Amino acid sequence: MLRWTTAYMEDPAFPHLGDSSQSLLRACPRQCSCPRDDTVDCSGLGLRVFPDNITKAARLRRRAWRQQRHWCEPLHSTPQNNQLRELPYNELSRLSGLRTLDLHNNLISSEGLPDEAFESLTQLEHFYVAHNKLSVAPQFLPRSLRVADLAANEVVEIFPLTFGEKPELRSVYLHDNRLSNTGLPPNTFHGSEAITTLSLSSNRLSYLPPSLPASLERLHLQNNLISRVPRGALSLQTQLRELHLQHNQLTDSGLDATTFRLERVPPALPRHLKALVMPHNRVAVLGARDLGSARTLVELNLAYNCLASERVHPVAFRRLRALHSLDLAGNQLSRLPQGLPTSLRSLRLQRNQLRALEPEPLAGLNKLQELSLAHNRLRVGNIGPGTWHELQALQVLDLSHNELSFVPPDLPEALEELHLQANCISFVGPEAFLTTPHLRALFLRANRLHMTSISAEAFLGLSHLRVVDTAENPEQVLVQLPSKGRGP
Repeated sequence: MLRWTTAYMEDPAFPHLGDSSQSLLRACPRQCSCPRDDTVDCSGLGLRVFPDNITKAARLRRRAWRQQRHWCEPLHSTPQNNQLRELPYNELSRLSGLRTLDLHNNLISSEGLPDEAFESLTQLEHFYVAHNKLSVAPQFLPRSLRVADLAANEVVEIFPLTFGEKPELRSVYLHDNRLSNTGLPPNTFHGSEAITTLSLSSNRLSYLPPSLPASLERLHLQNNLISRVPRGALSLQTQLRELHLQHNQLTDSGLDATTFRLERVPPALPRHLKALVMPHNRVAVLGARDLGSARTLVELNLAYNCLASERVHPVAFRRLRALHSLDLAGNQLSRLPQGLPTSLRSLRLQRNQLRALEPEPLAGLNKLQELSLAHNRLRVGNIGPGTWHELQALQVLDLSHNELSFVPPDLPEALEELHLQANCISFVGPEAFLTTPHLRALFLRANRLHMTSISAEAFLGLSHLRVVDTAENPEQVLVQLPSKGRGP
């Protein structure tokens, strides 16, 4: 199909073209159809040769435009679904303004697609030659190229300038060919730094091609012979969203444990993203703007990364005003993060290096319902006065596996579940739970409690208390729960 922009046919601002317009209408190639003034459709006609009168029609349209001091080049040529075996250079050389060349579903061989055919196509943006008989790719494709589809051929070799030095190239489709790693030179994509989609599935690759574009977002490598993904193979592809490796020959020994671990939060996150889940990576820095584009986040999971307090910017979380769940477990934080969103319902900070708690980072978190601080190095003396004051909705508090010597005072009134197991608690005084009348479950196992360590008055007023776990202490500790009849 050939298309021209011919709005002048209907625009009263242009005078009648006279005989030239009549010649233009008669220029439709035999057997083809011209349903519109800007369209020549020759697809699906069983053509064996490229119709030369297509370019004659192009020349007639050019002459018509010259009479009005305007110029118009053909935009699209799509002689697909035919039986073409070659593409004549002399015909394409007359279509220098061609933007789209669609030759898919023909019988074109590499010999029938000479490199000279592309010399004059300096504006070509879309090149479709899927489902043909190519054995090697064209050596030189135009620098203007944006999309190239060579799928379902018999290609065994790609050349450095087939896809290299194409600054506008976005998508490359090479699936269903016969490519091995020797057919892909190391500089295949050199100078093409905007490619986001690369499809190499159903080929004969035995390992990941080197020097893949850092801009990749989608990489398809399924149905190959890949047996190993080495360390750092995808370390530069920080924007990768899709990776398909199914139906290869991979085993556990062929995958390095750090191969797919990210070192930064991917840039330019989708604006309407609701959940970002990135546990078990190597993220070590969280800058002021790293999460700025994802203001609609409801869930953020950066557990088990390498975040240290000094490398988390004070305003890193401030713009996440819809955030409900934040998981920073298993990092290297030595203090509570600053600028936490007041919308938080759940905050997980277990398995860090926290030694102290101050009230400022928790200020305004009056919607927080669950807080986990387990497996840190907290001591009661390092929990600042007023730390729990604003946590008015907190129902679950996990302080297990710390270095607490007694129950922290002034705990939130709404608290229902308190985890204090695996600390150093040796005494529970009569006022230990005075501020937590709604407590339902209390876990004190694996501390230093004895029979006389818990004051009988400690549980007075806890009419909702149903579970008290005191196992694995030096002595068996029996606790009599308040009568159920006393509760509301």
